[in-house]
Amino acid sequence: MSSVPEELRKVTVPVVRSARDAGIRIVMLTAYDAPTARLLDEAGVDILLVGDSVGNNVLGYDSTLPVTMDEMLHHTRAVVRGARRALVVADMPYLSYQTGRRDAVRNAGRFIKDAGAAAVKIEGGRRRAALVRALLDAEIPVMGHIGLTPQSVHVMGGYRVQGKRVDEARALIEDARALEEAGIFSLVLEGMPEPVGRAVTAAVGTPTIGIGAGRYCDGQVLVFHDFAGFNPGPPPRFARRYADLNAVIGDAARRFIADVRQGSFPSESEVYSAPTPLTSDRRPGRG
Repeated sequence: MSSVPEELRKVTVPVVRSARDAGIRIVMLTAYDAPTARLLDEAGVDILLVGDSVGNNVLGYDSTLPVTMDEMLHHTRAVVRGARRALVVADMPYLSYQTGRRDAVRNAGRFIKDAGAAAVKIEGGRRRAALVRALLDAEIPVMGHIGLTPQSVHVMGGYRVQGKRVDEARALIEDARALEEAGIFSLVLEGMPEPVGRAVTAAVGTPTIGIGAGRYCDGQVLVFHDFAGFNPGPPPRFARRYADLNAVIGDAARRFIADVRQGSFPSESEVYSAPTPLTSDRRPGRG
C-alpha cells in the first residue's frame, strides 16, 4: 500500500495551493534528466523543479546566469518525460522575463506548450507582481521565489543570507504579500534567518517552500546534487546529504578500470557466443 497521501497521488497546481489547509508538507527536489525524474517521481516527491541550477550542477557554469532558454527547455522536456505523478515546474532563466512582459509570456509559454511543464518559477518580489498577473492572464501558473535569489547575485554582492535586518525582513513580508495578491500558487523562500522564514509563512496563505529558510515553511526543497552527494566537498549548511553518490560512482569507476586492465571484464557470462567456433590466435584481453 502506498504511503503517499491520497491528496498527492497526482500533484496539480490546485493540490499544491491547498497543501497547507490539508496539513501536507510539500516535498520538492530539482531534477534535470528523465532517469532522475523517474526515480524521484516513483519515490513520491511532490514537485520536480527543473532549476536553472542545472548550470552549476550539470553544465559546468560558475553560476546560473549563463543558462539559456534552449538549455532549460531541453532539460524540462527530459524531466517531463520521466515524471508521471509529480508536478513539473520550470525555472525561467536570467533575461527570459526581466526584459518585459511580452518576452516573459512568450518564454513562459514555451515551457508549457513546447516542453510540457505545468508551471514556471520566477525570482523577485513586489516588482514581479505585474508580471505574475500577465502570466496568469495567459493561463500560466507561477511559483514565486524571494530571499536569496541567485539571478540577483551581483546586486546582492554574492550569495548572502537575506533579511537579517528588521527593514529587510519587513520588505520580504511585503514581497510575499504582493506576490500572493498577484496570484502565485506557491512561494520559495531561500537563504533567510529562520524567524524571518516563519514570519513570511505566517503572513501569507500561499504555501511556502523553504531552502535555507528554516523549519516553519510549508515544505522544503533541495538541489538534487546536494541531496544525493553528487558534488565534491561539504554541502551548504542548509542541505542535508542523504547519499554519497560522488563516492559510490567514483568507487564503481575505479573497480571497472581495474577489471578491464586485469582482463576480468567482460567475463564468459558477459559475452555473446557464435554459432560455430572461429579460429583465432588472439587471446582474451590481449591486443
